[in-house]
Amino acid sequence: MNKNARLIRRLFVFLVAIIAAIVVIGIIRFTASDLLQEILLDADADFWPFTVQNIMWVALFIGFGELFLRWSAASDEESQLKRGYLPADGQNLSAEILGRIKEGIIQRRYGRAAFLPRMISRTIDQYTVSGKEDQAISVLNSSMELYMHEIDLRYSMLRYLTWLIPSLGFIGTVMGIMFALQYAGVPANAESEEFLYQVTSRLGVAFTTTLLALVMSAVLVLMQSLVQAKEERALNEAGQYCLDNLILRLSGTA
Repeated sequence: MNKNARLIRRLFVFLVAIIAAIVVIGIIRFTASDLLQEILLDADADFWPFTVQNIMWVALFIGFGELFLRWSAASDEESQLKRGYLPADGQNLSAEILGRIKEGIIQRRYGRAAFLPRMISRTIDQYTVSGKEDQAISVLNSSMELYMHEIDLRYSMLRYLTWLIPSLGFIGTVMGIMFALQYAGVPANAESEEFLYQVTSRLGVAFTTTLLALVMSAVLVLMQSLVQAKEERALNEAGQYCLDNLILRLSGTA
């Protein structure tokens, strides 16, 4: 998949995530109890729907969209092991066979995108130039380190979202406390029979904002850990595949 296709897919997932968040907000708004609407959406706010809770829901679903992209990429990487890039007959690989393997990788769909074909191609190139197995192993190890770093960089947006959501929760809490104090600071409100109820209800919404944010962040971090582990496991399996079917079969092929 080229860069333009990946960008279009990313934008499409981003748009779907926002629409899904709006749908969920609408479902909560029209089906949940008043208490749940207050906790999850701050539905009684004068500036609804532009509440901190709604922004948190949108951020959460954008995070789900990012997780879907990463899970899809990890599944593609795992599927590379089943594509038979390297012969599995156990025989040493001659220079002619290595050339055919390299040519086959170039012609395949994932030849320049997935970790496994890139790893095989680089290792073959190094061995063809140097004729030394230790240098081929060195290139394989360096490629593994670079790809592991590449995987880590792909989760930068998710790491930002897992920081953003709790931050929004704290901002909502500060705003709730501020509004409660503003209400309490009006002399006419202080004389009202509902004064204590109004202040405590505002403070209650303020603190539930942080609670909701922490729950959302915890869910997102858990799912991120599972998906990232899947992607890193696919890379490790690709490295093991190269060791078993390429590096250990290079002897005498230079």
